[in-house]
Amino acid sequence: MTKRILQGKVVSTKNLKTVVVSVERKFRHPVLLKVVKKNKKYHAHYEDGNYSVGDNVKIIESAPISKLKKWKVIGAK
Repeated sequence: MTKRILQGKVVSTKNLKTVVVSVERKFRHPVLLKVVKKNKKYHAHYEDGNYSVGDNVKIIESAPISKLKKWKVIGAK
């Protein structure tokens, strides 16, 4: 099974070894036929590196680390 890789922007770094990444996706609405943007936040784990709010990062699926963390940061873009 391949693991999903998402790209997003760091919106919070307040927790230890955790960043909150906002991932935006665009899709065409089935009825209105307009392009709609949706944002979703993911809690991602990192061991080393210094990330700040506004950085673009890539995250990959992983085994659950805690209640909310199921993603790992694989690097900044």
